[in-house]
Amino acid sequence: MEPTHSALIITVPEAEPVVARHRERLDRAASWGVPAHITVLFPFLPPAEIDEHVLEVLRRVAATVPAFFLTLDKLGWFGDRVVWLAPHPAEPFQQLTAAVTARFPAVRPYDGAFDEVIPHLTLGHDHPAGDLTAAGEAVTPQLPIHARVDALRLITGRREAGDSWLTRGLFPLG
Repeated sequence: MEPTHSALIITVPEAEPVVARHRERLDRAASWGVPAHITVLFPFLPPAEIDEHVLEVLRRVAATVPAFFLTLDKLGWFGDRVVWLAPHPAEPFQQLTAAVTARFPAVRPYDGAFDEVIPHLTLGHDHPAGDLTAAGEAVTPQLPIHARVDALRLITGRREAGDSWLTRGLFPLG
């Protein structure tokens, strides 16, 4: 089946051993085959609109942000519906989002649903608060998680269960 959506993400494979079992139960994106990540921009362009020009622009944008090390060391919440891990530093993610949206102004993070986009790695969402709290309590003693960030990843897939999300491009940071 053809992909219907695309996203720009930073994968954090170092987090998988800590968060995978919680994400499998509590994060819909994990059921789609999306790995542990911090979103730079979702939704991005419709997959049919992604051509060599778009890929080249993404290569240039990624190169403007130097590779960096991150630490996931703090649990955060959006209300009582989403539990997440905060990356430090957050600024490189914000720089990437700003740079991509400057080049693709019709694309708004989360379709413009939020005034401020806060970089985060989702553990779970839209489940009973007790389940989300338990996941956060299980993960917290395993923090901090350290990772090196050296690439922006373009993925495409469908918003449905199955491993439909595949990497369409990997763009080295500067």
